[in-house]
Amino acid sequence: LMLGAVSGIAALTGFACAQSAPQTPELLQKWKDKSMHTIQTRTLEGQPMNLGDLQGKVVLVVNVASRCGFTPQYTDLEALYQRFKDKGLVILAFPCNDFGGQEPGSAKDIREFCSTTYKVTFPVMEKVQVKAGAGQSELFEYLGTRTGKLPGWNFSKYLVGKDGQPVAFYPSSVKPGDAALAQAIEQALAK
Repeated sequence: LMLGAVSGIAALTGFACAQSAPQTPELLQKWKDKSMHTIQTRTLEGQPMNLGDLQGKVVLVVNVASRCGFTPQYTDLEALYQRFKDKGLVILAFPCNDFGGQEPGSAKDIREFCSTTYKVTFPVMEKVQVKAGAGQSELFEYLGTRTGKLPGWNFSKYLVGKDGQPVAFYPSSVKPGDAALAQAIEQALAK
């Protein structure tokens, strides 16, 4: 009984913040010689975005949600962006409703929330599915296949180098202000 209660709490609070990504032979082959720069995505307003335009930049990809216990991380993400954007860091926030239905809003709702509540200036992208399976975002399929990890909750982070290859995965519990994350960003920017 106690173990069941702990797992329930873990699921609700996001204590379990990473899950294994499928690394089937097909997925490994599909993404073997690729980089993030080969992927197309969309902005929150639905405009196409070629991630190849970010070649030479270090990118932090984050799955976000407006109604999560980790939502205040938007403040630290914005501070991180302000600290490193002139050195070549781009933060891409991907709203996601996969965990606890914590991002139910429309693109307009999400934009208003990010702009008004957290004064977000980094790019907020289209709402996506990060969980493996039919409908999964191609970007998260790529990052999951290459790192072996997928978000287990909102505000998981992938650090991607200037070459479009993932450098590291950080679960939700790693805050954007974490010294180890800042150091990893500095190292990626220096390459």
